[in-house]
Amino acid sequence: MRHEMDDTHTHHDHALGDVTWRTAAQATLHCLTGCAIGEVLGMVIGTAFGWGNLPTMVLAIALAFAFGYALTLRGILRAGVGFRAAFRVALAADTLSIAVMELIDNGVIALWPGAMDAHLGDAMFWWVLAIALAAAFVITTPVNKWMIGRGKGHAVVHQYHH
Repeated sequence: MRHEMDDTHTHHDHALGDVTWRTAAQATLHCLTGCAIGEVLGMVIGTAFGWGNLPTMVLAIALAFAFGYALTLRGILRAGVGFRAAFRVALAADTLSIAVMELIDNGVIALWPGAMDAHLGDAMFWWVLAIALAAAFVITTPVNKWMIGRGKGHAVVHQYHH
């Protein structure tokens, strides 16, 4: 099978605990991309339908998870892994990372005075979102470093990248 690795392939292998910050940052950026797409799309949809803050935030979080998983799933499927196995890998790789990221970025937005009432056309909406996503990146990167160092998270995904 294409996705099996032998002992000589070490490009993405990491001894437990021996993970670079660069590797952790790349894994976090991958999750951040899916989260940002889902967050913005959820806010656009919620605004378009005139929904309140809570249903819009719930949709944004759900879409953040969906897009985060989808980006990981796409790469694993391209490596020749079946959908069911690829889906399980995506769940294992991304769930904690996305959850931490969503907790931080939505927490920043919820706690920032006036941010929940900002609309897509308001500059405040975009700069608070940028700050929230940056905070989520900074806080989630050590989580991913810790997980990869233990053979979890994106360490599981790396075996499928060639």
